[in-house]
Amino acid sequence: MTKTIGIVTSGGDAPGMNAAIRAVTRVAHLKGYQVIGFEHGWDGLLRNSFKKLTPRSVGGIIQLGGTILHTLRCPTFEEPGAVEKGAKTLSKNDVDGLVVIGGDGSFKGASSLSKVSNASMVGIPATIDNDVYGTDETIGFDTAVNTAVGAIDKIRDTAISHERIFIVEVMGRKRGFLALEVGICVGAEVILIPENPVKVDGILKVMEQNSKKGKKAGIIVAAEGIGDTSQLTKQIQNQTGAEVRLSILGYAQRGGSPTARSRLLASLFAEKAVELIVTGKGNKAVGLLEGEIASINLEEAAEKCKPIDLRLLDVADMLAT
Repeated sequence: MTKTIGIVTSGGDAPGMNAAIRAVTRVAHLKGYQVIGFEHGWDGLLRNSFKKLTPRSVGGIIQLGGTILHTLRCPTFEEPGAVEKGAKTLSKNDVDGLVVIGGDGSFKGASSLSKVSNASMVGIPATIDNDVYGTDETIGFDTAVNTAVGAIDKIRDTAISHERIFIVEVMGRKRGFLALEVGICVGAEVILIPENPVKVDGILKVMEQNSKKGKKAGIIVAAEGIGDTSQLTKQIQNQTGAEVRLSILGYAQRGGSPTARSRLLASLFAEKAVELIVTGKGNKAVGLLEGEIASINLEEAAEKCKPIDLRLLDVADMLAT
């Protein structure tokens, strides 16, 4: 009987998910497995809604953002009996291994499923937040950074022309990996992230110092999780007298064609995921560790908090002088 690998894309979409779907499908078929993709995340698993994936059906998707399997957040999967229902779907379709492409929330669902299912679970980290434990980088992060950097470079042109301060809000409800890297790359005068709360007085001090240096324009990059950026904009403007504008980049950061970096990671992570299932080493999460494609325990990846390098804030401060 032909063995089967299932794929789920869960949670928020990230550029490069399609590249991962493509790679899992093609590598699995070369190993003698058939592949099915559950649609709309965990909801598709609960409803047994899937489509067969073949090397030809995944042609021409490596450059596409989003996910051809679609995704949505599924609170129902956390309700009593839901995980067991998902396990029955896998058993009904003779799924030997399930590749879960998503962030830490998706990994938590996969970890729970691994405890009640005979199928091997393997997580592929795909989120623009880059906050998954056990990998230095996630699929989609590089693309989101480049999208935000491109937008802020344009905003700086206006900031300089009008001698304004712009607060640019990027995604990151709980973590500041995206804001931190973007901030360094655009030469932001201030970077605000949830992991390092900064009071308004601290921001005003930087603005005052910049003014003394002759800087009449500036960029403040803020993760959305730091609080009400609209209120912050008003406070800075009222207390400095400078023209301060707010620009929220929003969902544009999630979309678009994945960069070469995101496509490469998706392909390498996918190959590793299939290898783990084929060799019976499932219930793992793949990732990039010190330049090598590796894997760690799925539960560990789901439960542990990835540390952020706050030293980079000091580097950013030095570069913004």
